[in-house]
Amino acid sequence: MSDWTWDWNPSEGFLTEGLPPGVIAEVERLATELAALGPDSEHVGRPFNREGGLREFDFLAGRGFISFLPIPRHECVYICHITWTD
Repeated sequence: MSDWTWDWNPSEGFLTEGLPPGVIAEVERLATELAALGPDSEHVGRPFNREGGLREFDFLAGRGFISFLPIPRHECVYICHITWTD
């Protein structure tokens, strides 16, 4: 288990405005899983050919994706953007 955490960037209210509660819960679950991976979170999602930087990960059968930024120096995964299609 990792000591990493996760957080919203810019803010939870900004990123989740208008999203259904189930989508928010799934994003929070994924963020917790990414934080549990610790430094390995730099290898999850797209782009596939490099590590680090802004990453993307599909969720709920491709109906949405999150953009996240793993920062090893902070030991934190930042959720930066959520795209959801109804």
